[in-house]
Amino acid sequence: MAEKLPQHAILVPVDFSPSSEAAIDHAIMLADALKAPMIVLHVVHDPGEEPGFYARTLKKKEIRKMEDIGYDLLNDFLDHMAKRYPDSKSIKSAVRTLLVGLPVTKILALVEQAQPRMVVMGSRGRSGLSHILVGSVAERVVHLCPVPITIVKDSKEPEKEPKKKKKKKK
Repeated sequence: MAEKLPQHAILVPVDFSPSSEAAIDHAIMLADALKAPMIVLHVVHDPGEEPGFYARTLKKKEIRKMEDIGYDLLNDFLDHMAKRYPDSKSIKSAVRTLLVGLPVTKILALVEQAQPRMVVMGSRGRSGLSHILVGSVAERVVHLCPVPITIVKDSKEPEKEPKKKKKKKK
């Protein structure tokens, strides 16, 4: 990370999911209101965690480093968000940061280095067995982060409805 990070920024870790879009939406509103800079972070994670995530963006027989693919995805994501918010100075001037490693570890390391005023991140809101087995990056960051955090859920993501009991026919 050669670029000097802005002070008192709003840090927004993203994974390009709908909840990341919701987090960026919220962070843009905050950053514009506070006239605060934004740092948007994507962590290229261990391919064993989600095999094929970066490979899906490649054309057949194309070989590229995961970091290059991750940076392209980050740029595409932020360019898309900038088109949604053409009057926002904060999204246009956001510092785009890419790190490689475990997301929780890298997010916390960047918090320590950049000392942002706050972190805004999305959460998919997993519950039950999937939460126990997979865990939640957002939850772990909340427990370990020394600065205030806002967790944003995407209202467009479908919530799991409880299964209805079938009535027995007589």
